Amino acid sequence: MNPLSDRINNLATSQTLAMAALARELKAQGKDIISLSLGEPDFNTPDFIKEAAKKAIDENYSTYSPVEGYADLKEAICRKFKRDNDLEYKPSQIVVSTGAKQSLYNIAQVMLNDGDEVILPAPYWVSYFEIVKLSGGVPVVVPTSVDTDFKITPEQLEAAITPKTKMMWFSSPCNPSGSVYNREELTALAKVLEKYPNVYVVADEIYEHINFSGTFCSIASIPGMLERTITVNGVAKAFAMTGWRIGYIGAPEFIAKACTKIQGQVTSGANSIAQRATITAVDADPSVLKHMVDAFHSRRDLVVGLLKEIPGVKINVPEGAFYVFPDVSSFFGKTLKGTFIKDANDFSMYLLGEANVATVTGDAFGNPDCIRFSYATSEDLLREALRRIKEAVTLTEVPA
Repeated sequence: MNPLSDRINNLATSQTLAMAALARELKAQGKDIISLSLGEPDFNTPDFIKEAAKKAIDENYSTYSPVEGYADLKEAICRKFKRDNDLEYKPSQIVVSTGAKQSLYNIAQVMLNDGDEVILPAPYWVSYFEIVKLSGGVPVVVPTSVDTDFKITPEQLEAAITPKTKMMWFSSPCNPSGSVYNREELTALAKVLEKYPNVYVVADEIYEHINFSGTFCSIASIPGMLERTITVNGVAKAFAMTGWRIGYIGAPEFIAKACTKIQGQVTSGANSIAQRATITAVDADPSVLKHMVDAFHSRRDLVVGLLKEIPGVKINVPEGAFYVFPDVSSFFGKTLKGTFIKDANDFSMYLLGEANVATVTGDAFGNPDCIRFSYATSEDLLREALRRIKEAVTLTEVPA
């Protein structure tokens, strides 16, 4: 008899983390694996942020932090929201957590009752689906495709809303597609939501600064949306601080208080030293990130160009984050060098075995026609990875 709970038995493993672990295992066995599976910047945390952390240690920030975050950090986050997003939040509307993933989990736990529906435009970040399900919600997946830059339309949104709809969750720039919603597109979605005042929005903006479009718009800045949007952000991606584990939300005060309440029973306050360093990060002018953003932009152009040279791969041009999400469905039902490819899972595993390149199946993100590449690595490795992939898929036999 299985003593584990139904809750954990029904929870899927994160496929991004699973593929990264498999890549590490194969590397340990001596295989020359190029891992493009994990979404982590390959830059070091900027020195001025590290210095702030050292100063915090010297100043003995070694005791429990307030559950919802240090007051001066919350004030700094309010300044950041005003400066970068034109959003007016009070410190009482800010909650700092152990990474944006905990922020998302807190939101689901305090907002969802059993059977509440959550609209997830697909592709969506891998953990959205499982967090919603774990919290008793029902994920309602709305498919998009490479032909529409993986963006949901107002018509699709309206068709997905039912009397049970409680929330919509989305990311912009999007993980895994890199799509960025502009103000006009967000305004059109907001006009649909005007008709449904009980539907809340979770806007995951963790990649906002890794954005090649030239502009960024928060849906909460659209008139009428601030009071029904929970804006999620953090310092992991733009500031290369994934291991520091700091995320935060700006939300209606009653939601922020509820998130503080649950966090107080689960983890309490986030790491004290990391919080002190985050004050320095969010107060910094985003221009300090230009060298990283420029590098990601260059890599984006390189990877998209090389993918366009591979017959059978269909690709759009993502405007943000550090991922590409090519449609590889043309290979389904075919045999590549003796290996039958049924779906994106097969294709991703084929690339790992034949090309020694680790990617992630699109199934993990709600789009079974695609796979995800992270280009958060050197241009030399990216060129080699794409050379291997092209070689692995060029010789195709007749359909099985």
